[in-house]
Amino acid sequence: MTLLGVMTARPAAFFVFAGYTLCWFLVDRPSVDWHSVATLATWFMTLIIQRAEQPRQQAIQAKLDELLRADRNARTELTRIDDEEPERIEERRAQERGRE
Repeated sequence: MTLLGVMTARPAAFFVFAGYTLCWFLVDRPSVDWHSVATLATWFMTLIIQRAEQPRQQAIQAKLDELLRADRNARTELTRIDDEEPERIEERRAQERGRE
């Protein structure tokens, strides 16, 4: 999970969205057309989907971390891999595939 993904799943993201939308209507109302409404709807739905998926992602991660801690042969440093950037995770996965 990236920092942006975590932040967009928080309730504050909806307040940012509402504030942005309100400012847009107040400052430049004539520019609001169907395309603008579609853009706002897409942004809003993205926030809703992210909010719905975040608890599932966290639960799966917690379960995997517990399994790694329980297995004596597992490398427990992998429990912290989700704190890394996606590019770094892909590099580590490629390294692991090269060891097989």
